[in-house]
Amino acid sequence: MENAQLEAFNIIGISVRTTNENGQAGQDIPALWGRFMSEEILAKIPNKIDDSIYSIYTEYESDFTKPYTALLGCRVESLQDIPEGLVGFSFEGGDYCKMTAKGDLTKGLIYNKWTEIWGMDLKRAYTADFEVFGKKAQNPTNAEVDIFIALS
Repeated sequence: MENAQLEAFNIIGISVRTTNENGQAGQDIPALWGRFMSEEILAKIPNKIDDSIYSIYTEYESDFTKPYTALLGCRVESLQDIPEGLVGFSFEGGDYCKMTAKGDLTKGLIYNKWTEIWGMDLKRAYTADFEVFGKKAQNPTNAEVDIFIALS
């Protein structure tokens, strides 16, 4: 775990409103990933900075126990050209806590890391928390995914 100061950034992708209550996010987020892959959203995003996929949690009603928006997309140079059917979000930078999850994505790696995070005594801002699936995440059984938690 390390502290990081992040600059503002823009994302274009697809999103869903969900909640962790009653395991709803456990259905909605995999479905969002399924749509991202089956509709080849990555190829539809203009002005990408790179091909890293960002899984962002934002627009929290309160904390992680209440509804929020989950967004899958890529960092882009600007939000001037958002294709039909996609959404654009602009995020402020700020203070973040960076963690890395290492292991098998097919065996609940990310969910298990979030369960650990939810139990930590972090002063969370609940603005935008996210995972970055970059080059080190391409092998699903031996992946490294960086997770950034916004701090207040």
